[in-house]
Amino acid sequence: MLIDSHVNLHAPQFDEDREAVISRALAAGVRLMVNICDRVSNFEAVRGVAMHPDIWCTVGTHPHEAKENPELTAATLVELAQDPRVVGIGECGLDFHYDLSPRDIQAQVFRVHCEAARETGLPLVVHTREADEVMGQILEEEYARGPFRILMHCYTSGAELARKAAGMGAWFSVAGIATFKAADDVRAVVAEMPADRIIVETDCPYLAPVPYRGRRNEPAFLPHVLAKLAEIRGWSLDEAEARTENAFFALFDRIPRP
Repeated sequence: MLIDSHVNLHAPQFDEDREAVISRALAAGVRLMVNICDRVSNFEAVRGVAMHPDIWCTVGTHPHEAKENPELTAATLVELAQDPRVVGIGECGLDFHYDLSPRDIQAQVFRVHCEAARETGLPLVVHTREADEVMGQILEEEYARGPFRILMHCYTSGAELARKAAGMGAWFSVAGIATFKAADDVRAVVAEMPADRIIVETDCPYLAPVPYRGRRNEPAFLPHVLAKLAEIRGWSLDEAEARTENAFFALFDRIPRP
């Protein structure tokens, strides 16, 4: 089973053809998708996409949007996560590349998500960019307060942070960036990820894999990500599909396995 663990199908880029995009995904063999919340204020739209029987969702606020609600509480996230279609907390984390929200606010809001993941038992979907040292510190501090499950989504950060996260039992998801010609550093980290904790994603509409780079990404392109993962790890396509499927259901265990 092909599973796209990170889609943004509520994004305006899909307003004209959302149902066609979902149909193409299913035709390409993608049987499940997780629609990722970009900010709590947008949860209704995110959840609306998860009305589709093959799509689930998360609740959270991306670091870019952390400034929207610096007073966000874990209680709010926990309450929204009672919805049975919600299977994760996030996308949340730190992005020091764009700094679209102040760094202290990003960190404050991220810690709230960690608390919610701890309380709900749902996996924390982590975005991290150019923030390896602070991210590692916050994850270690929060994990020490009580363990929770971690997914390092679309992982493109350094090997040291990957080792720290792996030491906390984290899962990692591989996206289209792994197919980019100049992404040797990303592929080197993918080669060392824990074999039983790797899943795949498109992060659509962003980061379309080769040979679609530069186009709007969509879940139907996921087989190209899986093929690159198989190549990097020396797995057959069938083995890569089976491994990523098993890892997905081990992480997102609120989703019943068919």
